[in-house]
Amino acid sequence: MSEAGSRPQSGTGRFISGVVEGFYGRPWTMEQRTELFQREQKWGLNTYLYAPKDDYKHRMYWRDLYSAEEAEQLMALISAAKQHEVEFIYAISPGLDITFSNPKEVAALKRKLDQVKGFGCSSFSLLFDDIEPEMCPADRQAFSSFAHAQVAITNEVYRHLGEPESFLFCPTDYCGLFCTPSVSQSSYLHTVGEKLLPGIDILWTGPKVVSHRISVESIEEVSAVLRRPPVIWDNIHANDYDPQRLFLGPYKDRPTDLIPKLRGVLTNPNCEFYPNFVAIHTLATWCKATADGGPSDVDMGCDEEQDPCYSPQKALTLALTDWLQEFMTTDQPGGPPSRLKKESSDEEPMQTDVLEGAHVPGPDENPLYTAEPLTLDDLRLLSDLFYLPYEHGATARTMLQDLDWLRTHSHAAAAAAEETDLTSEWCQRAQQFDDTCGAVVQMFNRLSNAPNRSILYDLYNYICDIKSGVGLARAYVKTLGGRGRPSAHLMTDDPEPWGFRGGLSGEFQRMLPGHGSRDLFRHPPSTAVYSIRPYCPEDKMELQRISREMRRDGEDRSSAAQPLLISDSLSAGETPPSPQCGLILEDEIGVCGYAVALTDAKPAAAKIQSAVGQAFLEEFPSLLSVQVLPRVADPAPAKRMIGQLLSSIRSSGSRGAFCDLRPSDRRMLHFYSTLDSFKAVQVDGLPGDVLIMAASL
Repeated sequence: MSEAGSRPQSGTGRFISGVVEGFYGRPWTMEQRTELFQREQKWGLNTYLYAPKDDYKHRMYWRDLYSAEEAEQLMALISAAKQHEVEFIYAISPGLDITFSNPKEVAALKRKLDQVKGFGCSSFSLLFDDIEPEMCPADRQAFSSFAHAQVAITNEVYRHLGEPESFLFCPTDYCGLFCTPSVSQSSYLHTVGEKLLPGIDILWTGPKVVSHRISVESIEEVSAVLRRPPVIWDNIHANDYDPQRLFLGPYKDRPTDLIPKLRGVLTNPNCEFYPNFVAIHTLATWCKATADGGPSDVDMGCDEEQDPCYSPQKALTLALTDWLQEFMTTDQPGGPPSRLKKESSDEEPMQTDVLEGAHVPGPDENPLYTAEPLTLDDLRLLSDLFYLPYEHGATARTMLQDLDWLRTHSHAAAAAAEETDLTSEWCQRAQQFDDTCGAVVQMFNRLSNAPNRSILYDLYNYICDIKSGVGLARAYVKTLGGRGRPSAHLMTDDPEPWGFRGGLSGEFQRMLPGHGSRDLFRHPPSTAVYSIRPYCPEDKMELQRISREMRRDGEDRSSAAQPLLISDSLSAGETPPSPQCGLILEDEIGVCGYAVALTDAKPAAAKIQSAVGQAFLEEFPSLLSVQVLPRVADPAPAKRMIGQLLSSIRSSGSRGAFCDLRPSDRRMLHFYSTLDSFKAVQVDGLPGDVLIMAASL
């Protein structure tokens, strides 16, 4: 098999492919990392990015040099990577508290990286992700923007290290969602693209932090801004944000057409080391795909996803087949003899098969317990139950659909004596659901007895949890069907603690609005009831309250003074909305939002001497202001109010409408960006801390 690194790219050097250890949580051990290098070499991956968030000398105490013992471990790790032809990239994350303008801080950063260079490391990365975007007063005096500060120190460190062949930079705005107002119009990204030295590669997670899909078009857009193809830091298998989720599905929803348009791909997988077999194995298969449709080392064929070079399901089968072999290999030195059931044979067992002194049951005694061996179907089921962040596997989807249907049509079970078609279907689907639940229990038992205990221990909490949840659902369906006694787990008001999902975090979530609205199986959640009514002068105080509350929230997150907006007088009630251009949103608590507009914004703009020019106001003469409180989790009411407002504005003869926003109001910025009618517009002379979204009518 050819290595992924052999494919020429639009950038310099080989295609970067491999793993980033960049999650929050317990870092992997040195032994696990060495095992990772062996796998990467075997599967054709070429890179490991060392960036564990909770290695305190990588992030929180980045200035501190490594001790002699730590240095010895890192040198051994770098040496092991070289031995397996894996490029070791050392990342450091100083963004939490560095003062960019202080030469001593820059010297400390250089000193730390010089120490690691002395360990034999020749590739490096500077990470500025997950930090506050505001500069301290000293940096604000020295640099015109946060991006300029980051780029200056990155370029200086890059030159200091001798311009290494591999040097990665992670921006603070590392995905499309973080860019204001958009990727193509992000002043931060444009500065990075223009000022960062061309030999430095840039990390990017896609449209979101955890991107469902990464399209060719989105990569072309960000590449144009960055002036280089990005390296994807892919969080599709990351699980550090939810301790109840594990991802064992294949690498997918990234077309192989991306390969020639990228500098590389690094997966940031599950926190648990051993379950990452599937994530890394399928990424390696994806990297070997040929984007030009030429011959591939692995015959993937075609499938329904219209990628002729890569089939996620076939890649998953390859990975699970290899993983099964690891499951069946004991990792316990001098471990117990296998008690797995073997295929029947006519041959007599050799005497050496029975250990000296081993118990041999008598003819009337209980036989020795023998575990059934783990199968490929068991691992397929395991993957289906713990698939991907935005998608359940096929078996999991079927189980959810069956349970929902059985619950909805439970009246058919109650009328079982009538033998109708619906009753027959209910019994059939109930049996199907019960059989699948039984397969989950069987999978759990087989996993629990697999020889490789290290893999099991990483999986154990997850498979215990799913076994418990499936058991509760199985008992519930049996109760609906009148089979056996009602389950004590479901009918008592004082259940055992394993009979309900506990934890403070879970209770918080269940009390919040919209909980369940993002379930992958879209069962309609219970929602709040909202009413929309016309604005009246008595609502002025409510407008002021909501505007003040939302603006204060923005001020709390920003140390800079808030810019003056044309819409401030409108949202403060000082300027009344035009006739038929005011709406109030109410819920069971009270007023929770508003949408108000001026069909002619020229007087309001003149009042504050706004830099918005006459040419712009001729094209977009109307102004609107929309705001809803954070307790309104459903975007539908706000969309409905905007629709009604735009209709009224259009009826007045207006050609277009705009809204002006502060960068701190990210909630409304994101909301407007989801509306097809509104686009970000650049207005000459307007301060950089005022953003305009406009819609033509």
